[in-house]
Amino acid sequence: MLLGLLALGQLLLAAAATAQTSHSATDSTKFDVLDYVDPLIGTVNGGHVFPGASLPYSMAKAVADVNKEIQGGFASNDADITGFSHMHDSGTGGAASLGNFPLFAQTGCPGNELNRCYFNKITRASQRKNGTVVARPGYFAVSLNTSITAEMTVSNHTALYRFTFPTDGTPTKDTDPHVPLVPLIIADLSDLSESRSKATVLVDGTTGRITGNGTFNPSFGVGTYESHFCVDFHGAQVRDSGVWVNNRAGNDPKSLNVTNNVPAGAWVQFEPPQNNQIVARVGLSFISAAQACRNAQLEIPEFDFQKIRKQAEDAWRSKLNVIKVDNTGLNTSLQRTFWSSFYRTLLSPQDYTGENPLWRSDEPYFDSYYCIWDSFRSTHPFLTLVDPHAQTLMIRSLIDVYRHEGKMPDCRMSLCKGFTQGGSNADNLLADSYLKGLTDGIDWETGYEAVISDAEDEPPLWTVEGRGGLHSWKTLGYIPTDDFDPYGVGIYTRSISRTIEYSYNDFCIAEMARDMGQVHDAEKYLNRSGNWLNMFDSQSRSRLNLTGSHNLADFEDSGFQGFLQPRYLNGSFGYQDPAICTDLYNFTSCYLNENGHETYEGGAWLYTFYIPHDVATLVATLGGSDEFLRRLHYLHETPGLFYIGNEQSYIMLFLFHYIGRPGVSAEYAHKYIPSAFNDTLVGIPGNDDSGSMASFTALTMMGLFPMSGQNVYLITPPFFKEFSLLNPVTGKTATVRTRNFDAAYKNIYIQNATLNGQPLVKSWLTHDFFRDGGMLELHLGSKESGWGSGADQIPPSASTHFWKQ
Repeated sequence: MLLGLLALGQLLLAAAATAQTSHSATDSTKFDVLDYVDPLIGTVNGGHVFPGASLPYSMAKAVADVNKEIQGGFASNDADITGFSHMHDSGTGGAASLGNFPLFAQTGCPGNELNRCYFNKITRASQRKNGTVVARPGYFAVSLNTSITAEMTVSNHTALYRFTFPTDGTPTKDTDPHVPLVPLIIADLSDLSESRSKATVLVDGTTGRITGNGTFNPSFGVGTYESHFCVDFHGAQVRDSGVWVNNRAGNDPKSLNVTNNVPAGAWVQFEPPQNNQIVARVGLSFISAAQACRNAQLEIPEFDFQKIRKQAEDAWRSKLNVIKVDNTGLNTSLQRTFWSSFYRTLLSPQDYTGENPLWRSDEPYFDSYYCIWDSFRSTHPFLTLVDPHAQTLMIRSLIDVYRHEGKMPDCRMSLCKGFTQGGSNADNLLADSYLKGLTDGIDWETGYEAVISDAEDEPPLWTVEGRGGLHSWKTLGYIPTDDFDPYGVGIYTRSISRTIEYSYNDFCIAEMARDMGQVHDAEKYLNRSGNWLNMFDSQSRSRLNLTGSHNLADFEDSGFQGFLQPRYLNGSFGYQDPAICTDLYNFTSCYLNENGHETYEGGAWLYTFYIPHDVATLVATLGGSDEFLRRLHYLHETPGLFYIGNEQSYIMLFLFHYIGRPGVSAEYAHKYIPSAFNDTLVGIPGNDDSGSMASFTALTMMGLFPMSGQNVYLITPPFFKEFSLLNPVTGKTATVRTRNFDAAYKNIYIQNATLNGQPLVKSWLTHDFFRDGGMLELHLGSKESGWGSGADQIPPSASTHFWKQ
């Protein structure tokens, strides 16, 4: 049975004030979660957040598109608006995604001459009126300098726009003469990145319905995809219609086929609307224009803008209300940071169930995994807590991709295979869900088959799926920098970071094997998970440019020896400056390209610490607990050496747990929130990457850091006096309560803890607490205590606990 809409959504934008508030979340007469979400957070300076009208996981995502920093469609900059389109992704770091078939409305054509209207993006681009942007989950509005106001809301596969026109003949642009009120709305066959290779469009001269399709490129992958749309109008009589090419239009013919990327589309002109408003309903489909029309008619049959907006609002409340927070004394800025982060985590992946033309299946189909390399670390563990049903559907979808395409993706968008940034990180995602007991409809036997395929079978093109270099991985125990790999084709860089990621992928597989009773496989992959150590050069050092000098003699030795380094087929080590790809040295040189370095989106300073499955061995390798502490402090405190804006950096805040210092982890949680993660337009330090920054923020504020791929949550004090989390599947509630909480955050150190009334001395939890419910009480103080410091109290590592779990 095909699964449809998971939810609808609409939230009210939070007020701009940061005044203190003292009400409790349990007092429904005072607290409304919708008042604490700002979708505009992260819409400038590379955050690429989509701030428009969306539902949880919905395909339809409507917003005004701009012509500068376009990845999220809209950006809070000074760019002009070029149209209003209906599908987007959020937080992508690659090229702009989707934005197909934008609409654009004009009051009329100067002199009432059709070809004096504006058709292509360059000529029609219009300024927004300052202060008119209203962004609320499920709703977006903006007024243009043409005095047209555009509002939008959505259902799952349909966008609904309400254009309000001036009655005084306001010019189409400020430089135009007086124009009559004869509204014209165009549909453009383009997408955000201008990737269209061919398209068709048809306008019905009687009803004004516009249907069409186009073939486009994905933003961070290979292949093409075809998308379809269906536009209907309500509120005014059709006066004329036709098609346009470049910046010329005519009312004959009524259809158009284009086989290049020339600007083109269709248009409809209307008699003056009685209430100055025209509503446009845009149905969407990846199957056909006919299905796009059916989606629109089924989901929004009455063109009732307020009704659809209200449905969205109710559904967003339902999704967000699984968490209740006692916000006593908490300032509004931090509340807005938390709830906005929770909201953004539910934007993607997107539910395309019933809209997959690639194969027939009764399983759900989700898309817009941007990318699992990013999202496995915090997005999916967060969804497992707040929406385990949705996470279950996503796991089923990934396994179904394996059934039909032979591999699970590491990245996937617009029905296309996305680029693999490192390892086969769907393995980690599946292990995380398996260990936490998700079952409903998941075929775990096939899921296990899929992860074994990643570990054993190299695909012909490992740039977009699976792993490369598997022969060397199995025989040498690392990925050589000069690898000879005649078995597949990929981007032969990132030998250090790929070795690190393959090690963790294999550890996650080992956990699944252990719990499934596959003892031989468990031993095999546990052994492979130690391969990271083969890239550790105990003699390597790092000299840092801490003064900005161009003289090598002024560089300062960090005082630390031993880093992960390139290693060749003959076993010898090379050298890559550990500080490369930091603010100290060539920050942007470790991206995904043929000329990249041996680490990805970070240097050896970062990756030498990134061994999440065996921190115990890492601590010993780096010289013991005291030296590990000194080096980790140095990473955080040396200006320019550490960047929190990439996902593999998150764990660096919490590694102190593994040397019995969870209080130091709490210190760094409060250092980066709110300094790097806050409620301003620049409130995230990097691309949101399908909610990765958002989920990390929400989890950290809840005092829970999931070691994703493991059944481990590291504990720090939450930023609230108390919160409770309802498991929507089991109906059980887990509550975390603090004693001696203070909103000034002086008492951030756990002195002692109890779990369901019994002393809890270890600094971590398992998922049982959230599945079965219970009470965790944390007694706080202003000074670091010995809680969580004993050898048997620190979180588990592969070398110490694997067979004990």
